[in-house]
Amino acid sequence: MAIVKYPFRNAVYSPWRDLDEVSNRLARLFDDSSLRRGDRALWSPPVSVAETADELIFTAELPGLTEDQVTVELENDVLSISGEKREQRTEGDEERDYHLWERSYGSFRRTFSLPRAVSGAEATAHFDKGVLEIRLPKAPEAKGRRIEISKN
Repeated sequence: MAIVKYPFRNAVYSPWRDLDEVSNRLARLFDDSSLRRGDRALWSPPVSVAETADELIFTAELPGLTEDQVTVELENDVLSISGEKREQRTEGDEERDYHLWERSYGSFRRTFSLPRAVSGAEATAHFDKGVLEIRLPKAPEAKGRRIEISKN
């Protein structure tokens, strides 16, 4: 049996350190930006959903897109945000050798099931500097109200 030098000098060995390293490697392996279909990366824009007393607010980050390249649809209590981010290349780019390519392109579609308490007819969408904000007001019956107790 060969004697192997302990890899950590003057340190206490912790199996948690090894598990953290494996976890970090798996996270990088399955990170959305590393998934590829053919030579195009799969792209899904991040979306935040917030709720106030009066409405639901969806905020999507769509860098590099304009409002003409994005479609927002509401049908049967399902909100859909779709579009396509196209790769931008200029004349002469074929001669470039890229050493790192982290930008993602392609079609995307995000769908969200909405509660029935949302009034879709009054929905609004605003697009500014690559950020899409969709506001869906709640129906009056969904806002809740205080019921007074009568004295007999």
